[in-house]
Amino acid sequence: MPQRRDAGSVPSEPAQSPAQSSFHPSVQQEHGRPEPVRPETGAELLRRVAQEQSSGRIPALTAAVMRDGALAWSGGRGRVGGTRPDADTQSRIGSISKTFTAVLVARLRDEGRLDFADPLDRHVPGTPFGDRTLAQLLAHVSGLQAETNGPWWERTPGAEWPGLAETLDGGVARQRAGRRFHYSNLGFGVLGEVVARHRGCSWWEALRSEVLEPLELRRTTYAPQRPHASGYAVHPWADVVLPEPDHDAGAMAPAGQLWSTVADLARWAAFAAGDTGGVLSPDTLAEMREPHAVEQAPTWTSGYGLGWQVLRAGERTLVGHGGSMPGFLAGLYVDVEQNLGGVCLGNTTSGLRPLGLVSDLIDVVEAREPRLAPEWTPVPSLPAGTLDLVGPWYWGPMASALRAGRDGMLDLRPIGEGGRASRFRPNADGTWTGLDGYYAGETLRVGRCPDGEVTHLDIATFIYAREPYDPNAPIPGGVHPAGWTGTDRNGSSAGSTDGE
Repeated sequence: MPQRRDAGSVPSEPAQSPAQSSFHPSVQQEHGRPEPVRPETGAELLRRVAQEQSSGRIPALTAAVMRDGALAWSGGRGRVGGTRPDADTQSRIGSISKTFTAVLVARLRDEGRLDFADPLDRHVPGTPFGDRTLAQLLAHVSGLQAETNGPWWERTPGAEWPGLAETLDGGVARQRAGRRFHYSNLGFGVLGEVVARHRGCSWWEALRSEVLEPLELRRTTYAPQRPHASGYAVHPWADVVLPEPDHDAGAMAPAGQLWSTVADLARWAAFAAGDTGGVLSPDTLAEMREPHAVEQAPTWTSGYGLGWQVLRAGERTLVGHGGSMPGFLAGLYVDVEQNLGGVCLGNTTSGLRPLGLVSDLIDVVEAREPRLAPEWTPVPSLPAGTLDLVGPWYWGPMASALRAGRDGMLDLRPIGEGGRASRFRPNADGTWTGLDGYYAGETLRVGRCPDGEVTHLDIATFIYAREPYDPNAPIPGGVHPAGWTGTDRNGSSAGSTDGE
């Protein structure tokens, strides 16, 4: 069994200095070498962390910024065992554990062992909610209750799967499947059992061998390893603390068991931004980051993909997850488009605002060190025939432009107002598959005349021609023989009204 933690110390007044990055940063400057944030930026980041630690009365707080795939800055305030916490200090990460569980399930899908649309009964038979799909469990739309039956699982020793299964009854399904977003820790305990049955080992053993070791997340563990913070509750009306329990969650471990550091989580933030290190297909990760459900609110700000939260923070869309366990709060959030994210770990039951803190850290870096525009260079080659497809196209009178991307994709965008936008990936048979937007999953077929010249594009039966309603393209329903004219079908001016 995992080892128990050692006792921590109540923090004392610190003398502050920023923690150093524990692995090589990869911020690409104009000269091409990786660099950390500039000293003045680091000072502002530390100022924001210090403000959070002081106002939130957090015994120990660490934070880090990931930029372009690696750690660009880290810092800490407070005390752990009498010393300043840094990028190598562990804290419990709570529900950020769910993102790791979701990746394990996604790996099984990519291997063909399961489908997200499969009912649970196909993989873990015998539960009273076996009709709920794996995707519904991952996106918290299964309708299951939030917590397990019995004492609150976060504060009591957890049973293994047989013990948890005995507590499940028909009452745990509180909503119609798919009706609404309802966060369910129980659902992720069940998903951990799906992983265990397919792998023939525990959820933790699968996670360690399939994800943590390949990504070199050596300080992400089931139980704490020194140096680590101890969890505290801070008295609401006095500056004293109370130690919190840190029980083994047992079968509920996939929902919130893990311990980690801001250095390891910065690597996981890079993973969330797309640097999957061969552990998962980037396409699968992109699918997981798509919002499958949103929380009911007058204005959408919080949604959920397959194991990942999708949040609106001002003008940003952030992907990641928050985490809480008794004595600990955590957050990991990434602006995927900017490849910029942050993490924070605090050993307190309340007082830390992970999303607010991380959002501010991201804003500081972007405001003080805006990204240089990428240097343009020509691509070595394009897929055969691509140049025949690029340029303006018309669906009826609506103009769109088709551009060849540097990645070999085609990018369809409207010219002016309206129209539909999608990216397309080439297929071996000469067709293209839509990746996003209205045409996601749809097929683009290239129409050609006998001599091979391109005449039109057929995208899910929508015909795009080189001219508006080109009579040489197979326009559904045909084109009126009168063609483009300033008169209506009766010979009157098309813009006239009765009486003129």
